[in-house]
Amino acid sequence: MSELRDECGVAAIYHLAGRGPSPLCVDCTPDTVSRFMPRMLLDIQNRGQLAAGISSFNSHRKTLIDTYKDVGTVCEVFKMNHRAPYLALMEAYDGRAAIGHVRYATCGADDRGYAQPFERPHIKKHKWFSFAFNGQLANYKELQAELLADGNNHLARETDTEVFMHQISQALSSDKQPPLIDVMRRIGEKFDGAYSFVFLDALGDMIVARDPLGIKPLCYAVEGPLFAAASESVALMNLGFTPESIKPVPPGQAIVISNDQLDILPFAPSPRKAHCFFEWVYFANVASTLDNRSVYLTRKALGEELARLETVEIDEDTVVVPVPDTSKAAADAMAYALKIPCVEGLIRNRYTGRTFIEASGDRKRKAETKYTPLREVLEGKRVILVEDSIVRATTLKVLLERIRQTGLPREIHVRVACPPIVSPCFYGIDMSTVGELFAAQFMQDGPLTAEIEAKMASRLGADSLRYLPLESVERAIGLTPGNLCQACITGTYPTPCGQQLAHLALENDRNNIAGRTYEAVGGARQLLLRQGN
Repeated sequence: MSELRDECGVAAIYHLAGRGPSPLCVDCTPDTVSRFMPRMLLDIQNRGQLAAGISSFNSHRKTLIDTYKDVGTVCEVFKMNHRAPYLALMEAYDGRAAIGHVRYATCGADDRGYAQPFERPHIKKHKWFSFAFNGQLANYKELQAELLADGNNHLARETDTEVFMHQISQALSSDKQPPLIDVMRRIGEKFDGAYSFVFLDALGDMIVARDPLGIKPLCYAVEGPLFAAASESVALMNLGFTPESIKPVPPGQAIVISNDQLDILPFAPSPRKAHCFFEWVYFANVASTLDNRSVYLTRKALGEELARLETVEIDEDTVVVPVPDTSKAAADAMAYALKIPCVEGLIRNRYTGRTFIEASGDRKRKAETKYTPLREVLEGKRVILVEDSIVRATTLKVLLERIRQTGLPREIHVRVACPPIVSPCFYGIDMSTVGELFAAQFMQDGPLTAEIEAKMASRLGADSLRYLPLESVERAIGLTPGNLCQACITGTYPTPCGQQLAHLALENDRNNIAGRTYEAVGGARQLLLRQGN
């Protein structure tokens, strides 16, 4: 799974006046709470390493809203390893409110101009704003075409973030300041897709909102005068918020802060939920809790499911080996249930970064440098190699070759703590074409069978391969299928535009049309849109 990429992570922090001192902020003043933002972004760095940025609000500063962002990791962007430049940056961007973002791109270029937050200055303070979001608009191309239908309009970037910005601007276009919840209601009517959203304007007002399906995670906490929100709970825990104070933002609702008043208000109907199951399987930090479900306990339960289904002969030379790091909880639990050792037969180079969120390059070469097999641990063993999922299989194939050549095991049996990924994602994960998906190449004519798994194992260079069934994932997370987005493993999408793009992806695959599906133009897309598929 290390070749997979997620869209981003968001964070927000606010000092609410008139609520007394905060035990979380004994060393800060109200106008310096923005200094917490880099620390929060570090805790969600797993969601994007391409770029990072913040926007802060300070009524005592000429630039009421000021944004700092660049390409690189959080430490690189904020110069956290160099005390003097870091402190100078923090002082320059001091504020009582701030929003932040870490990025990996599913659309758009890999340069500073695409980094978030996006700021839009304006002479009217309620129209001067900055925002960031995690997710992806499935109807991005339709919204883009609608904007460009006016010949006087021009878009400078090829990204849904810019389209998002102009939708906000249109909702604020009246000279009369609208209530922020009305802004959310207006843009919510137009969006199809996933968006966990943070917004800050030059009046010092803030919005933290989550799409009606709750596809991407978002949580918040309030203790005393300090409000904070982030894509994952670990960012709030590490600020000092108690677990009891951390809550998920309800889908279809917005937290609005205006004049130091905090309200949680609905902006769109939320008749069902579609939480991305991949967050628990792979993307989220193992220390996080998402929608009241522990990521660690979910991965532990997935390992127990793998053990329950295991049929390979177990002897004294059988060991379980996780593919570091997201598979470790599942591997540990599987080994414990089978009463065999779980050993670190693969050592990960901690300084290569996570290849799934790197911008570009040769995945094969990166995989070769990322893991070192330990012959002392693997030689002569029957290895049960636990992987969290298989998407393109590029990394896994290289890894199996290295284990065979360097580790000299007797056998390698691959166990995947996830069902086969057979359909693209259009909600923020960078797998938008059918042709890039390993399992889809084998399952075009029907469901997964033992014979198909044997063919897959042969292609990978493993002695055997087994995926978890769909119901195992649902049991492990503890949510019913009606509350999960499992489109990439079922082919059934929770939004109309997502389903349209899935049809287009299949059409593009049949016609050998390359490129990300949501960036496709021309006949196939227009035909599908006319048919209303």
